[in-house]
Amino acid sequence: MTARTSIHGEWSTRLAFVLAATGSAVGLGNIWRFPYMAGENGGGAFVIVYLLCVALVGLPIMMSEILVGRRGRRNPMDSLRQLASDDGRSTVWQYAGMMGILTGILILSFYSVVAGWALAYIPNAASGIFAGATAADTQAIFDDLTANPWALLFWHTLFMGMTIAVTVRGVRHGLEKAVRILMPALLVLLLIMVGYAMRIGEFEQAVAFLFRPDFSALGPQGVLAAMGQAFFTLSLGMGAIMIYGSYLPARTSIPRSAVAIALMDTAVALIAGLAIFPVVFGSMLEPAAGPGLVFVTLPLAFGEMPYGSFFAVLFFVLLVFGAWTSAISLLEPVVTWLVERLEFTRVQAALLAGGVIWLLGIGSVLSFNAWAEYTLFDRTFFQMLDDLTANIMLPLGGLFIALFAGWVMTRKTSGGELAGEPGWFYPTWRFVIRYITPVAVLAVFLNAIGLV
Repeated sequence: MTARTSIHGEWSTRLAFVLAATGSAVGLGNIWRFPYMAGENGGGAFVIVYLLCVALVGLPIMMSEILVGRRGRRNPMDSLRQLASDDGRSTVWQYAGMMGILTGILILSFYSVVAGWALAYIPNAASGIFAGATAADTQAIFDDLTANPWALLFWHTLFMGMTIAVTVRGVRHGLEKAVRILMPALLVLLLIMVGYAMRIGEFEQAVAFLFRPDFSALGPQGVLAAMGQAFFTLSLGMGAIMIYGSYLPARTSIPRSAVAIALMDTAVALIAGLAIFPVVFGSMLEPAAGPGLVFVTLPLAFGEMPYGSFFAVLFFVLLVFGAWTSAISLLEPVVTWLVERLEFTRVQAALLAGGVIWLLGIGSVLSFNAWAEYTLFDRTFFQMLDDLTANIMLPLGGLFIALFAGWVMTRKTSGGELAGEPGWFYPTWRFVIRYITPVAVLAVFLNAIGLV
């Protein structure tokens, strides 16, 4: 194993790393995106394909990102440059790391705006505004929020401030302390929501919907959507897992840590489905409601149910916690780059990077109101950033990491980080990361750009 150390410190325990990386992976992708994608693609069949994609695409890339991060012990750009140089390969691979950092910046700029919606819905829910509301009422509440640029700017600013406040405190005192509180709290809130759903909603119908496969409802696009969701939800291709891997103690097992992260992340996604769909079915609403499922359909359901206002508040607090842990991981790669390359202090780096991301986020704020009519290829600024990152930059980032780990790093280098695992593991991982994972990621990418 490498003797390099990170100037930012290390996680105190393997559990701290697993919680932090799971916090990076668990976010709006699990609690918001996964349920509505399952709803749009037939439920159980989508879940099965999603789990296969996690095993064959998500896990190998996650192990690769952790491996590269721990071996390099630097920000994603410099880790790739150093490891390529160590093995006598071209240092042009550093630009794959730079793309990961840039991807995180772009994602956080609009992710913060969406997380701001969840923040705004906490006082809305507490006020009882959803009680007795009609579908038109909940749609109007959401439309009024997004049409008000000053309200969106306030919540976007508050969420970015929360994210910066954790990041400035460093690995042990900021990131680790935050996830040790937020992740258990998130899981407790989720389980409370599931208990509420079991009592109030159509729980058996939700279980059947999520776990009884109906492959006739899953077409080729649904399969590719499941693959893309597996990639998106594990927080891959944006430098977050790589930078968290750079803080991983040398003797910690990478495969066991990655499996634990993937299991916890998938469990949160499935539990979120069990919390959401019983409420949706209990109110006889449409599970395939798309992105509006959380901000329009669920408030309608909460408004019709006993203690709905209280549990609506819990749900949106849960959504904010999930988004917060992910946002912290998106800010960390660019902060480490500024500290290591330009010798900023951590406070200066977090404030500068957070400020730039906040400023970029104003474009997403305005794309829902003042700039709504200004489009390119019929896409607003917010939609263009979403499409660019989700459909192009994330798959490309994952593809580059798979190619780097499988084809650029030598057996000695990659094998050194996986020493101590069972004898069959390394050749199996190396085969999958070289031949299976790149093909799968390429399929997602070609589908996203319309060539498949």
